[in-house]
Amino acid sequence: MEANRRQLELRTVDLESLLPAEHRARGVWSVVERLDLREFYAAIGSRGSNAGRPALDPKVLLALWLYATSEGVGSARQLSRLCERDDAYRWICGGLTPNHHTLSDFRVQHGAKLDELLTQVLACLMNAKVLRLQRLSQDGTRVRANAGAASFRRGSTLERCLKEAQAQVAALRQELDADPGASTARERAARERAAREREEAVRRALAELPKVQAVHERNRRRSSRGKRDDGGKDAGKSEPRVSTTDPEARVMKMADGGFRPAFNVQLVTDTESRVVVAVDVTNEGTDSRQMLPLLAQVERRTGKRPSEILVDGGYTNLEAIDEVEARGIRVYAPVPRPRSEGVDRHARKSGDTDRTAAWRARMATPEAREIYKERASTSELVHADMRQWRGLSRMLVRGTAKVLSCALLLALTHNALRMIDLMA
Repeated sequence: MEANRRQLELRTVDLESLLPAEHRARGVWSVVERLDLREFYAAIGSRGSNAGRPALDPKVLLALWLYATSEGVGSARQLSRLCERDDAYRWICGGLTPNHHTLSDFRVQHGAKLDELLTQVLACLMNAKVLRLQRLSQDGTRVRANAGAASFRRGSTLERCLKEAQAQVAALRQELDADPGASTARERAARERAAREREEAVRRALAELPKVQAVHERNRRRSSRGKRDDGGKDAGKSEPRVSTTDPEARVMKMADGGFRPAFNVQLVTDTESRVVVAVDVTNEGTDSRQMLPLLAQVERRTGKRPSEILVDGGYTNLEAIDEVEARGIRVYAPVPRPRSEGVDRHARKSGDTDRTAAWRARMATPEAREIYKERASTSELVHADMRQWRGLSRMLVRGTAKVLSCALLLALTHNALRMIDLMA
């Protein structure tokens, strides 16, 4: 038999019957229905008797992104296409047809609201007694930024690029004044917009340059000790550079040993439930100053202080360890190896306080080493899952704020899936 694509077919589609009862999309929708989305609805102007274009239901947009993230879909254009041809996404849409602009804007324009939703999810899990926050594990992952290595420019080059961009904008305005009919209105608007965006991008890069220079100087001072804070390959030797594509990205040493533009995504995970309880994004290449801010975020979200925290050697900062221990939180982190042979690294050092000395002695015990093993089955497992299946390996947006919104969506997706399993 041969295919006949000209025959007419009459089909009856029932969206509710498209998915089985145990389908993940239904589970994601049930989690979204538990959340308080009043802040999302309050931002909609065209409601009730107020005139305006009807807005898509924020509940649908949130569920779409949570389910898409669980499937490893990070592109708004791809998600828009899936809403037209994939049954699970069509079921979530319920007859609505969101375009990629709406989906993209929703993901990056509601960072504060997504942050609040993460707090709500944690409250639900704490009320259900499945999240106790006794022992936490923190780790950072350097995620590839949406900027090319060739987009990084020195300060002198940025100044030259700014002058060229300003000259191009002035030339376009002069061309318009001389002959208004030289090009169509649409072409002229596109050229002017591109020129203005180029100028603004260079201005943002120049604004970030002093921050990079400060890190560059700090690395130069510390280079004698062979340790760097940030700044990428040959920091302290080469001239500081900033990307014109994403000025807030920094060149970092990645897990494979290469140097690429990246952001540092920090996650804190509960070891018992494997629920993410804190999220942050920085452009610092090291983790040494990230433990205290994330613990403060945990207390802000949950109103509770954990008893213990597990971190790797990148967080071994004596001042931070001393302050965390002073708050009554036990730190489990590997003690750095001494530079000299035959020195007991667990013995008290001249720069130790009573609390840091207690940390050194604790890490020499078999009990502490056994507890520290939980970090691999918590943080490293969660990070590997997000990198392999949820799209954490590379960000498709630019700027720290937008990257943080995507990181919050990743954490919300992870916690939604954990909630489905734990509440069952």
